[in-house]
Amino acid sequence: MASNLPDYVASAQPVPMANRVPWYKSTAQTYAGIMLWFVFWHEVPMGSALDAKLAPGFAQFAGGTLAQGLVVAFVGLVLAALICHFLFYYVPGLLGMKTGLPLYIVGTSTYGVMGGFLMPGFLMGVLQFGWVAVNAFFAGILLCAPFGQGPGTPAHMIVVAVWAIAATFMGLKGIQYVARVATFLPMIPFAILVVLFVATAGGIGNFDPEALIAAGKEFVPKEGGAPIVAESALSSLGVILLLGTYIVGFFATAGAAGADFGMNNRDARDVQLGGLFGIAGATIVAGGLALLIVAGAYGGGDVSHTGILQATALMDGIVGPKVSAIFMYLLAIAAFPPCCFSSFIAANSFKTTLPKVNPFISCGIGTLVAIILAASGYAGDAAGVFTIIGASFGPVCGAMVADYLLAGCRWAGPRAGFNPAGWISWVLGFVVGAANFIPGMAGKVPCPPVTAFLVGFVLYIILAKAGMVTQTLEMPKDTATES
Repeated sequence: MASNLPDYVASAQPVPMANRVPWYKSTAQTYAGIMLWFVFWHEVPMGSALDAKLAPGFAQFAGGTLAQGLVVAFVGLVLAALICHFLFYYVPGLLGMKTGLPLYIVGTSTYGVMGGFLMPGFLMGVLQFGWVAVNAFFAGILLCAPFGQGPGTPAHMIVVAVWAIAATFMGLKGIQYVARVATFLPMIPFAILVVLFVATAGGIGNFDPEALIAAGKEFVPKEGGAPIVAESALSSLGVILLLGTYIVGFFATAGAAGADFGMNNRDARDVQLGGLFGIAGATIVAGGLALLIVAGAYGGGDVSHTGILQATALMDGIVGPKVSAIFMYLLAIAAFPPCCFSSFIAANSFKTTLPKVNPFISCGIGTLVAIILAASGYAGDAAGVFTIIGASFGPVCGAMVADYLLAGCRWAGPRAGFNPAGWISWVLGFVVGAANFIPGMAGKVPCPPVTAFLVGFVLYIILAKAGMVTQTLEMPKDTATES
């Protein structure tokens, strides 16, 4: 009965069809902005950092994702981009489009109307501050690099703190102003990628993966001390799996949020095209250009400190220190709106799940944690952060897909209480997805975010077939949704 629904579900109103917009005016440009964020593409050639705090720009594995050449790297990149679109985004997008309702509501069919407060509601908000930390850490690097101040320096810590606080304040109070310019700012990193590509394209034909592997075997600190040795170069399969881990982990929360984008789309075609262009297409373009830039820089001899694979860290040798400094500031400026959007999503989540707590307090605590993570250098391990996010939202997306298919490719409707099938599949999926952080399990789970998705998907089907789902509750009659 509708009377058994919590207020946040009973009062939900779908976006009217008259207010829906085409894919190229909403979904595509928003997602493209996410994938053009430099924090994503500048580490695609690395895949995983050697030690973000001590050895910025060096890969954990010698040669990074370019160890087996450009062809293998592009195979991994394209596969990861398609997985993001078809597995993580498409069904949440269709659920949003068919119902006109946001993730917080459509998620109640998978986790129950009580459980929906925590999953994906509260969890989505908590993880957004992980994004704020990552954003602040790397923006701080770009802003401080022209002055020779790197991670761990007082200057970097101050910039990180100011950046995170400003973004949270804007997210709470002024996001509408940020949104007005956010549509155009993604063109800045795209233009910089094109300039860097043109400057390095001549060296692509001379790129030698073996020479790159040799250069990246160890990092010798300039100030002295023992060298930091990288792990052996990955096989072709290892490169493909690492790219999947990095890219899908980065995208996982944005995939689940496809419901929020889809509810503003007119039909399934909008959902499909928005994802193909804004997610898969933008991922391949941004990540692909980063790979080509690094390969071209090494092939053309534009690298002053061999072994560095981070695209932004190579700009000095490609375009010179002065132009590089300008590019760094432009990339940092373009990164500010995504940071504001992260805090805005977190604020909305906390307002829904913690309605009696002042959002300045809840978001203030989240911002403090983000500052600590960024200032300490932990947020610099982008691949590690992405792995945790992928482990958290991989099984969420998997269970939502399973629930959608079991309901006959429609929204099943809100379920009572805590839906056991959803929660059990999430717990086990998270454990599998976070295996690299469990002692003795590191490296034993291939592509953890995707594996977590598959575990959530399969377990939900098994548990649902076994009857471990709660009763479906009726939505109010005036909340008309498409079946």
